[in-house]
Formats: sequence, C-alpha cells, structure tokens
Amino acid sequence: MKTKGIFITGTDTGVGKTVITASLAAVMLANGLKVSVMKPAESGCTRTKDGLLPQDAEYLRRITGINEPLDLICPYRFEPPLAPGVAAELAGIPIDPEHIIKIYQKLSERYDINLVEGAGGLLVPLCKGLLYIDLIKRLGIPMLVVARAGLGTINHTLLTIWTAKNAEIEVLGVILNRVTHEQDISEKSNPHVLQRLLDVPLLGVMPHLTSEELKSPHQLASIMDRHINWKCL
Repeated sequence: MKTKGIFITGTDTGVGKTVITASLAAVMLANGLKVSVMKPAESGCTRTKDGLLPQDAEYLRRITGINEPLDLICPYRFEPPLAPGVAAELAGIPIDPEHIIKIYQKLSERYDINLVEGAGGLLVPLCKGLLYIDLIKRLGIPMLVVARAGLGTINHTLLTIWTAKNAEIEVLGVILNRVTHEQDISEKSNPHVLQRLLDVPLLGVMPHLTSEELKSPHQLASIMDRHINWKCL
C-alpha cells in the first residue's frame, strides 16, 4: 500500500460508505494485508441493555474479524440520527479530536492499513468548530470518495472533490455505488461523464449487493476485486 491510512467519505449520507469500507477491507485482507477499521463517531445507534450499539462499526468489525474493542473502532456513539457534532451537543458529550487521532495512531502501529469511515460528507460537523474535513487534515491521510451511482451524483461528486482539493487533501479516487437494485437512466452515462470531468481516478462502479453478499467477507472481497480498481490505492 502507498499509505498507512485511508479516510472513506461520502458525497452525502446513505451512499454506502460502510459497505464500500467493509468490501475494501475484505479484499485487502484476502490479499494478505493486516487491516484495521474505524468509525470515529456514529449516530443513530441502537440502545441495548449493554449500551449504545453502533451498527455500522459493529458490521465493519464483524466483516474484518478485527480483534479490537468497540471503544477503539467507534469511540463516540449517539442515539439520535443526527450529525455527530449535533448529537454530541444534545447529549452533552464533547467529542475530542485528539482522542480520535491517538486511537488512529495506536491502530496504525499494529496494522498495515487503517480504513477510517466518516459520517455523511466532508462538511458534516464533528464537534464545535470542527468539520470532518478538518479531521481528515489533522489525521494527515488521503481520502476515498463514495458516491451514489444515480441521478445527482455528478454535482455532488465534483463538489466533494473541489472542496477536498481546496483544503489540500489528497483524493485517491471515486467509487460509484449502486444503493438500490432499481437503475435510473443516469447510471449508464454518469461513469463516462465523470471520467471526463474528474481529475482523480474513477475506480469503478460497485453493484447493488444482496443481503447474503453483505454478510460474506469472501463475497464482498470477490465483488470488490471484479468491479473496483482498488489495487491502485
């Protein structure tokens, strides 16, 4: 790998960052790399008798089989489905970016690559005075953009790349993700249009995955390997 860490961001919420992060981790593991995963803050968590369960982070832990406590994989968890910074303020729980950075550094010492998944997009508030784009800069790692394959993705993707470049963040590439099995007409033309307009690689289009495929690290790795040019990361 060219880097010890990759930050996976989205052009919006619900574009499939967790699925892409899990699939990327699975294919890297299948190719002999030691992979760690992080989701620094997760909102919309399920309340259980043992506390708040971050479903995305737990899914990443299960797919990768990483033997790390959930407090390292997801140090900040909130119940309301809001931007983490907003949920933290409502809960009266301050998010400390230095704590996140220390966890990232700790994991990076033990693994070949650390995949860090954001929440929503670059300008989502993480804590008072800090957006996710600021966290990426402080981590000092490049980012990968996940964008939905359908209508609206051209504008959202170009805005995300433009914002990152203006902040002098390295963008490794873009993955288009089919979030539903229904296909709109724009999905046929979007990859070609983006290839003309982007100044970063379009790494491929991830197909919509079935529930069985989502459960299987082997299938996730195989699908990622067939559809996405991940080896150039």
